Amino acid sequence: MAESRKYEITVVPQAGYLAEQSDPSRNQYAFAYTITLTNTGTVTAQLLSRHWIITDSDHHVQEVKGLGVVGQQPLLKPGESFEYTSGASIKTAVGTMRGSYQMLGEDGHVFEVEIPVFTLSVPRVLH
Repeated sequence: MAESRKYEITVVPQAGYLAEQSDPSRNQYAFAYTITLTNTGTVTAQLLSRHWIITDSDHHVQEVKGLGVVGQQPLLKPGESFEYTSGASIKTAVGTMRGSYQMLGEDGHVFEVEIPVFTLSVPRVLH
């Protein structure tokens, strides 16, 4: 099996607007996002840390780095999934998130997993 297939984590993001936590009159827009990580490789791997790049439509960038996700560093055996929900706040009605996770294979190999870009948007703002 190719080396790249050994260390493979599939990341599926979904985002939604939190109207009750937002205040458009103050340029505060809150969003929840749910991430599903699935180990589609052949080596058990643990999520060590995250790096987010959050960009609003005014091109203001926030970077967030830290250990684990929602206080956890999940261990995923091949075929296992882990899902979590967290939040982000930006100053415009539309923005994007992207980033990466640093993972540690049970064999000691450290690898990066890309978090694909996804959109944060107030409903009915984008067509």
